[in-house]
Amino acid sequence: MAIPSGLEVALGASLHPGDLAQVVRRIADEVAGPAAAEVDLEARFPEQSLTALKSERLLGALVPVSLGGLGATISDIANACETLAQRCASTALIYAMHQIQVHCLVRHSHHSTLLRQYLTRIAEQQLLLASATTETGVGGDVRTSRCSVTLDGNTFLLDKNAGVISYGVNADGILATARRTPEAASGDQVLVLCTSDGTSLERTATWDTLGFRGTCSEGYQLRSRGPAEHVLPESFALISALTMLPTSHVLWTSVWLGIATDAVNRARAYLRSESRKEPGHLPAGALRLAEAVSALQTMRATLRDALQEYERAMEDPEALSAMGFALRMNNLKLAGARLVVEIVSETMRVTGITGYRRDSRYSVERHLRDAYGAGLMISDDRIYGANAAMLLVAKDA
Repeated sequence: MAIPSGLEVALGASLHPGDLAQVVRRIADEVAGPAAAEVDLEARFPEQSLTALKSERLLGALVPVSLGGLGATISDIANACETLAQRCASTALIYAMHQIQVHCLVRHSHHSTLLRQYLTRIAEQQLLLASATTETGVGGDVRTSRCSVTLDGNTFLLDKNAGVISYGVNADGILATARRTPEAASGDQVLVLCTSDGTSLERTATWDTLGFRGTCSEGYQLRSRGPAEHVLPESFALISALTMLPTSHVLWTSVWLGIATDAVNRARAYLRSESRKEPGHLPAGALRLAEAVSALQTMRATLRDALQEYERAMEDPEALSAMGFALRMNNLKLAGARLVVEIVSETMRVTGITGYRRDSRYSVERHLRDAYGAGLMISDDRIYGANAAMLLVAKDA
């Protein structure tokens, strides 16, 4: 069957998941994959991949059809992130982070005409959203802010020292956290849409890292002003519990699953080539490959179960706010971050020096470097601490 060149989705029609999957696979194979090594080497934004995603209207995939988007589900986006990550993890992570922000707007802007109009712009103009939830001086705690929103009539003002804003200079909009007012407590936060026409970024930190180099996650002093209606009315605590935290952990884990899947596929291809040299003999590393595949299946099943639970509970705020749900989403992130490193490490033992080399078709060295970033995207230690606190009061583990 020929892969479609574009998604011909009419307004009012539902998106067929197979169409989305085929288009994403084509972009991954033909655009993201060929550019991945250069993106990594130069630590540059994967411009070609994002241009291809925009050309297929995929930045607006989660936007409802009624607002001009494709009306995709979280499962559709999770599958897309996994597919992209098998070719370029930086492209996949950027796409995941963008969709996390879009999902927050979709689910928490129902009573704002301006925010709904902005969602239409995302779909029509294929705008790219970034996130500014980290802040210098709070120790990596995204649920604490030092900066605050100031209202001047119908205009908001925000000045934030953001330690990390991934692909900030390439974004058309940024969702930033801040204290609700200058007098508010550090945990009384709101989420603010900062659009490019009212926002300036002054670089404060560069990005020369071990992995995920194409995300260009530099630090910035963010200064923004815009309409007061761009301050989302619900608290960030609620937005995080109902949408941002579960969506982040599901989509991040999908990216890590894609990294692990491609590493296993490369190790399998390597062993097959080795087995042809000595027919009838089980090549060295075959048992390690079996162990890696077993771990990969565990990782996939864990993600599938969490994704299904999230989609079942998505319209039930009480279920999403339950400690048990938060624990399971946190544990998804913890398990995924651990398993991706274990799986890719095992594939490097399978491939040996061939997988260690950067110039080999079986190389998994970039996979391993990217994999180590998983445990740093919200520190695993911080999540374990949050889990420990919840377990002391939760009825069930």
